[in-house]
Amino acid sequence: MNPRTPKTLEDSVAAADAIRKTVQAYVDAVGAADPDAILALYADDATVEDPVGSRVRVGRDEIAAFYARSAGYANRSELLACRIAGDSAAFHFRITTTLPDKTIEIEPIDVMVFDEDAKIVQMRAFWAPEDYRTL
Repeated sequence: MNPRTPKTLEDSVAAADAIRKTVQAYVDAVGAADPDAILALYADDATVEDPVGSRVRVGRDEIAAFYARSAGYANRSELLACRIAGDSAAFHFRITTTLPDKTIEIEPIDVMVFDEDAKIVQMRAFWAPEDYRTL
């Protein structure tokens, strides 16, 4: 058994609620293009692989640099579906970004693993450049 896996139904429900809140906070922070708010959701030793197959960023400094690229964009985001099992969540969301010359949209599927405090310890984002749509 994974040491982070809840032992009782009540623990499981509480853990799922905490994870769901973190997922929603992540989607909201991505929509706000707020790298500091995103970084606050991660554990110190977390990893980010976005997109899957790219270089894995390890630790807060690398993760902060990764999300800093999004600061200042005019984004909207919406959580479309979320499934939680044990210490993990898979979720589908939409990000719409308005650039000076166009508006683009993508719907990645992210898979996250959480610690006992519902901090993100691993994030893997499933998407490819051809998934972007110009609106």
